Order: sequence, then structure tokens, then C-alpha cells
Amino acid sequence: MKRRTASFLIAAALSAVSLQPAFAAGEAGPYDEQADARADINNAVARASREGKQVLVVYGANWCKDCLALSKGFGQGHLATEVDRRFVTVKVNVGRFDKNVDVANQMGVTLKKGIPTVAVLGGDGQVLGTTKGGELADARNMGEDAVLHVLGTMGKS
Repeated sequence: MKRRTASFLIAAALSAVSLQPAFAAGEAGPYDEQADARADINNAVARASREGKQVLVVYGANWCKDCLALSKGFGQGHLATEVDRRFVTVKVNVGRFDKNVDVANQMGVTLKKGIPTVAVLGGDGQVLGTTKGGELADARNMGEDAVLHVLGTMGKS
């Protein structure tokens, strides 16, 4: 009986740990839950126009492990270098699919196939491409090259 109780407590503790966000308590996650998505996108478009880049709009949420993995990947290594070279990046919080869904819909972004999902905009704000089939929904198991391949298929100008 003691062994079963101990096993249950260990399993419960491990489950609780795995559900914790990948950022410290009190620290904001990469998807700002208070942000004005439209204003952030407009600012990114203006900056992209000035810098001769495209805008990468990443739809995700702080509870989503694949979204957190993609965000982390965008911040380090070869992936970060390539994304920074080509894009001004904006992260848009979708909450529990109850926030900024209208913004995603206006861009033709499909959230139903999973998040993270992205849209590429030109420096004029026009949508050049989007993920349609959950191409990044398994981001934590994708390597940099696979993510770059997905991004490379969108927004060619």
C-alpha cells in the first residue's frame, strides 16, 4: 500500500512539473496576453517596410509547448539568424482559441489544425502566405531545417 501511494505521489508530482510553463513564475511568456495584436502587427509592418523585410506573424499561446519551443528556436542558433535576417517577427496570443481569432481569420490563418501557426506579410501589409495544415504544430520535435523549410515555402517575393 505504501509503495502504491508513493508511486502515485511521484507520478502526480511529475505530471505537475510537466504542466508548468517554460518560464519562471511572474515572468511573462513569449505570447503577451495583454498586447494589442493589430497595433503590434501594424508596427511590425512599418518597421519591415523601412528595413526591406517581411513580417512573420506567429499565432500561439503560453500554455502550448510547441509554441514555446518555436519561440525558443527563434531566439537562438541558425534559425534565429535566418528569421532575423528575413523577418520582423510578431507573436500573437490566441489564448485558448478565444483571443485574436478574428485577426487570424482576416489573414486566412487556420488555427483549427494546431498552433503555432504563422502568416507572412509583405512590407505593405499584404498576406503573402500562411501555414494551412498544422505544419508547425509539432515544433518541439522539428529541427531548425524543418522550420526553415516551412518558412521558405511562404512569402517568396
